[in-house]
This record gives sequence, C-alpha cells and structure tokens, in this order.
Amino acid sequence: MPEAHSRAPPAAGTPLRSFFTINRRWVYNCGMQYIIDGHNLIPHVRGLSLRDLDDEQALIEVLTPFLRATSSRAMVFFDRAAPGHEGKRNFGLVQAVFVPASQSADEAIEIHIHKLGASARNQTLVSSDHRVQAAGRSHYMTILTSAEFAQKIQAQAEIHTNQTDIEPQLTPEEIARWEELFTQYGSQPPDGLNP
Repeated sequence: MPEAHSRAPPAAGTPLRSFFTINRRWVYNCGMQYIIDGHNLIPHVRGLSLRDLDDEQALIEVLTPFLRATSSRAMVFFDRAAPGHEGKRNFGLVQAVFVPASQSADEAIEIHIHKLGASARNQTLVSSDHRVQAAGRSHYMTILTSAEFAQKIQAQAEIHTNQTDIEPQLTPEEIARWEELFTQYGSQPPDGLNP
C-alpha cells in the first residue's frame, strides 16, 4: 500500500477524491507515487549531470517542486553510495534510497517492486533501463522512460514560471494604501476582527 497519512474525516468542502479509507480510517490520497531510477534520470534533466558532485541532491531539489505541484511523492534509488551513507533518507516528498556499492539501483528497485506485490500497480516506474521496466511491467505498473518523465518535470516548471509571470503586480498607490491600513491599527486589529 502506498505510504499515506491517517487523518480525521475530511472537513466540509474538501474534495472527497483527496481521501479514501483503509480499515475505516480516513487516509489522505497524496496522488501519484513514483519509483525513480535516479542516476538513470539525471542525464535527461536539464541542468543536471552525473559528473556533478552533488547530482543526487540536485535531482531531489528539481523533483520537490514538481511533486508538490502534482500532489505526488517519489522514492528515488541511487546506486554506488559511499560507505557509511547507504540507506533511506527522507527529503519531504522525496524518499531517497542510497544503495550500497555491492548492489545496483536496478536490483534494489526490482526487490522493492517485488515486495510491493499487487500494490505496485498503483505506482509509476521511471526508468529507461529495460530490465527495470520488465520488472515493473510484470507487476502491471505504469512505465515512463527517463526522457518522458524529464519532459513532465520541464513542462511543470514552465507552467509554474508562466503562472508567476502572470501574477499581477501592485501599483505604488496600492502598496501605499496597504501600508496605511497595516500601520493604522498597529498591533491591534480593528474592532470586530478579533478571533
């Protein structure tokens, strides 16, 4: 089952498609769940390179706004972890799995998919590696190549850039009016606005 957060029943006005129940407990549906072959994706993402010393962190920083905008989560596998740095680490919406040098990320992804069993079909696999894709297909997962997923990231980044460009800017008169309103009352709100 995808990682989910137990919550109280949804408040009035909350879209019910955001929630589902497991054993009579309300659980927030956090959207798409991705399993990503990290070093396979890095060369396809604009501005990233496997030659960078911090390529893993850079990928996590690129993924986070994409995942936030799409209400998704990701588990990213990186191989060739330095001794003492193996294991899982959480970075908000991204869970990074640093695979020890004795194993490849491909093997670790295959093992993870096998452990997911039937619930793997609810997740999307991101890799261009045919062996990893075959493991995903055998569990009826949605498969995206690294190039396809990089295009999705880029498209989302462009949408975000366009939205910030469209935001209206306040005129100097509007700014002055807001400043006047905020300074007029000091630290006390006007009567009737206290909670």
